[in-house]
Formats: sequence, structure tokens, C-alpha cells
Amino acid sequence: MPQTRTYRAGAIGRTGGGNYGHGLHLAFKGIENVEFVAVADADEAGRRKAVAETGAAREYGDYRQMLERERLDLVSVCPRWVDCHVEMVLACLDAGCHVYCEKPMTGTLAEGDRIVEAARKAGRKVAVAHQGVYLPGAQTVKRLLDEGRIGTVQAMYVHAKQDKRGGGEDMITLGTHMMNMMRFFVGDAAWMWAHITVEGREMTRADARQATEPVGLIAGDAVDSYIAFKSGPVAFFDSRKDQPGPGTRYGMEITGSEGFIALRSGAANDVALYPHPIMLPLDATQRWAPIPLSDGSLATGNQLAIRDLIAAIEEDREPLSSAAGAVAALEMILGAYESQLTGGRVTFPMKNRRHPLEAD
Repeated sequence: MPQTRTYRAGAIGRTGGGNYGHGLHLAFKGIENVEFVAVADADEAGRRKAVAETGAAREYGDYRQMLERERLDLVSVCPRWVDCHVEMVLACLDAGCHVYCEKPMTGTLAEGDRIVEAARKAGRKVAVAHQGVYLPGAQTVKRLLDEGRIGTVQAMYVHAKQDKRGGGEDMITLGTHMMNMMRFFVGDAAWMWAHITVEGREMTRADARQATEPVGLIAGDAVDSYIAFKSGPVAFFDSRKDQPGPGTRYGMEITGSEGFIALRSGAANDVALYPHPIMLPLDATQRWAPIPLSDGSLATGNQLAIRDLIAAIEEDREPLSSAAGAVAALEMILGAYESQLTGGRVTFPMKNRRHPLEAD
């Protein structure tokens, strides 16, 4: 990527209220043409820790002051909790900044729509921390699919982590990566159907509850979704609570007319290509070397996302994991609740932009 300018960057954290997410304040380290300038966090101890970790020149207790005084180009909105994302992202866009936001971006489709429209009006880019699509494994799988290495893609069998959060919470915290990755591989979803249960019985709106963290309403300890994509393939998504070996379940299998691809560990870097449409006892696992940065360190998913965000700015395209993509991924999650509650097929885009579990 040609370096045409130096970008001034900052980060917004919220210690005690989502903190700095999955290290989003560190996303700018080692990026050649980025100068990291400032950190904002209302909590002094958390702010000082972030300054020490990032080497920020200045710190602010109020992120609005940082946006007003620093004339930043790029800002990470770091907290894991979604209750502050809309306010923070909109403030960054109003200040003329491009944004890298922790996932899930919002708790409702209506909130996501606000961010997408605000970014469009401001002429700014919003990338979302669905890091998986930036990693070498997923990038290679995308190339293999585009090259037709497994023929026509027919189906994807997709699994969330399925630990103690299994079901609704797993679907929003880790399933959002999988929803985004499915779209990265085969494009937009056309419609879906889902079945959600609680201790073996049908889930109802009365089962709605807050998650461990404020990431929107959740329900159910078992989720099974069937998703049809506009390009032809279908997907089966599942998550169940407290399954054995939860870390090894996280990933997906992609079947084609001429082959089979398996991705493990959330598709980060473990990929197996089988040159047959069904599983055979063939060890075809490949691993890809991490991507180095200019300072010799190895790039994280966050850093690769920042590189892509800068490329998106300079090429005037959407980031690989964009705000609009985050809304579409959330739609596949909330669509599961809509389908369970209505007992029918849900088509996209959904007419209901509220959370389906909200009280009428």
C-alpha cells in the first residue's frame, strides 16, 4: 500500500465499562504511517495504563475534548460494551475522523443504521473489529473459493464457541465473527429460519435477559439457524451451552461440489483443504506465517484491520469489515430471534429494526 500521508490516531477507552475491548488501543502499533497521539478515558488509573501501553503523547478524561483539540484522522472506539458505541462513533464522525470500532458495533439494527448513514453523510469510513476476515487463513480461504478450488460452494456448517455462554450470548459475542465471515466468503444473506430453546423448551420473549456484558438482549441456551444466501449457498449455524471441548468447536466447514474446507479456531489460522466433497482421512492442514510489521513485530488482527482501513480511505472503498457489514451480521443474529418468535422465515433486510426481544 503506497504511503501517501501520515495519519494521526487516538483511542477512546472506558475502564470499568467495557475497558479497551480486545486491545483496540494497541491496533496502531507498528503501522508505518500512523502517529499515535492521545488516549481518552474517564478513569485515571485506566487512562494512565493505556498511555503506558501505547506511548500516547497526551491523555484526556473526556473523549470529546480529545476529538476537539487533537484533529485526529483515525480513532479506535475500544469498549466492549455496546451501550456507548453509537454516541462515541457519531462524535468521532462529527469530528471528521475515520473509526475502528469494537464488535458488536450496536445492539439493534436501528442503531447500526444511524452509524452507517452518519458515516455516509460525513464521507468517513467505519471499520469493525471482526478481526478474522483480515487474517491470513481467512484471506487464503477466500482466494481458494474465488478460484473454484472446491467447485461450487454449496453449504457452510458454522459453530460458535459453545462454552458457558452457549446459545444467545455466544451468538452475539462470538457468533458475530462467524456471521461476518460467512458474508465475507459468499456475500449477502437472503433469508433465514431459526429454532431457539431454553432447557429444551421453546424460547419466548419472556426469556429475554441481559448478557454477562451489555451487548444487547439475549435468550436461549441452544440456537440452530438455517441461512440462505443470495449467491446460492446455505449455512447451518449452531451454538449450545456447556459443550465438551468448546474451544475446538469454534469455526466452520465449507462444502463444495468438488472439495471441502475446514477452518478451526474461529478461522484465525488453522485451515484444512480436502480435495473431495466429503471428509476423507487425508491430512491436508496448512498454516500461514504471521504477517510482519515494519518494526519487526507480527501483525495482530487489529493491526491488519487498521492497514485495511487506511487502504479503504485512500482507495475510497468500504473496509473489509465495515459498519454496513456489521449491521448485516447483526441482522443474521437478531433474525434468529425474529424467526423463533414468529415461527416463520425472515427475509432480509428485516423490516423490524428494533431488537426482537424488546417488549412491545
